[in-house]
Formats: sequence, structure tokens, C-alpha cells
Amino acid sequence: MKAMILAAGLGTRMRPLTDNCPKPLLPVAGKPLIQHLIEKLVAAGFQQIVINHAYLGHMIEETLGNGEQFGCELLYSAEVEPLETAGGIIKALPLLTDNGESSEPFLLVNGDVWVDWDFSDAQRNFDGLGYLFLVANPEFNPKGDFVLQRDGKIIDRQDSETGNTFSGISWLSSELFAGLEPGKRALAPILRAAMADNQIHGELLEKQWIDVGTPERLRQVESLISA
Repeated sequence: MKAMILAAGLGTRMRPLTDNCPKPLLPVAGKPLIQHLIEKLVAAGFQQIVINHAYLGHMIEETLGNGEQFGCELLYSAEVEPLETAGGIIKALPLLTDNGESSEPFLLVNGDVWVDWDFSDAQRNFDGLGYLFLVANPEFNPKGDFVLQRDGKIIDRQDSETGNTFSGISWLSSELFAGLEPGKRALAPILRAAMADNQIHGELLEKQWIDVGTPERLRQVESLISA
């Protein structure tokens, strides 16, 4: 199984902590934030993990190395400037597929999330182009992002609806990006187009989850891990 960790963000909301350190390397309970994700993925059986990076990306490679110390192979997709989520995935597809051809879906994880969940339980069989894990809405996103229907299909949230928040964890098929040119692209519009064709499924993940986007939430994760 292959996984990709998105780690190319600028971490502007984390400043001044990220002035001289990329957000994935911010220390949490004695180790970089991204290392917690890597260790969870390796424990779940993921042997190849692709990490994209941009801002101070050389520090990520120097710190994590080739993955041998974690019992996996780490592959890097370097971006001169952040390509946004979908752009980063498209650039990294040759590392996530077999010789650039379609292969099994890969697990995508935002590098700035923390979840009290064993990724061994993440394996899913699904029809379509993607399978999203949604979570209860945090205070900063009270309306949520998408709506989970009773049949497991996920649709876009209309202005009047309240849905659930996308956790930043998903299984994606490389076919979701078929025909898309490289460059700066957001993932949400691509997901919404696939939702309109009933190609996206998912579930509500009832686990403790934190979007580690601010110093306050970083301290919250520190407290949870150290408890």
C-alpha cells in the first residue's frame, strides 16, 4: 500500500514558529509532527510514503531521510512553489502509480492533522474515484464541507445545508486526476465534480481529530499525546 502526506504548505498561521522551520517538522511530544503520521502509517502496513514539500523542503528531507529509520521507504516530490493540494498530487502521481499507469488507490493524509486512530482500520473497498473520511465540525468550520448521504455517497454542501468536515484523510484513485494538466490546482473543485457524478463515497470518522493549523492547536495535540 502507498500513502502520500501533504507537506508543502507555508504554515503562515503558525508564525513565528514556522519562520525558520517547516510546519511538518514542528516538535510535538519530542518528535516532528509529521513523524507521528509516518509511524502510524508504517504500523498500518504502508511501506512506501510519498511526501511533497516546498517551503524549507530541504529540511524535511534532511530530517526524515530515506525512511529506513522508520521501517519504510520515503519518496519526495519537491515543488519550487506550493502547487496546492491537487497540483501537488498530480506532480507526485509517477511516485504513487506503477510506471505512471493506474494502480490501486493511495491513502492521502494532510500533514497538519492529528487523529486518535489506528490507520490499520483505514483500509476500504469502494466504487468510484474517492473515499473520504469526514469528522464532526470543529468551531472554525461550523457548517462543514460535504454532506454524507445514507447510502454512503458524499455530495457537495449547499449554502443552506450543514454537513461534516473533511478530515484531510482519504483514499483516492489516480483516475480522479486523469486528463488534468500539471500546475497549481485545488483539490476541492475536482472532488466536487466527481461528487456530481456520484463517484465519491465516505463515512463519518468518530475519532478525536485536530487540524493542527495554529499554535494553540499544536499545544492541544501536545497535551493529548503527553497525557
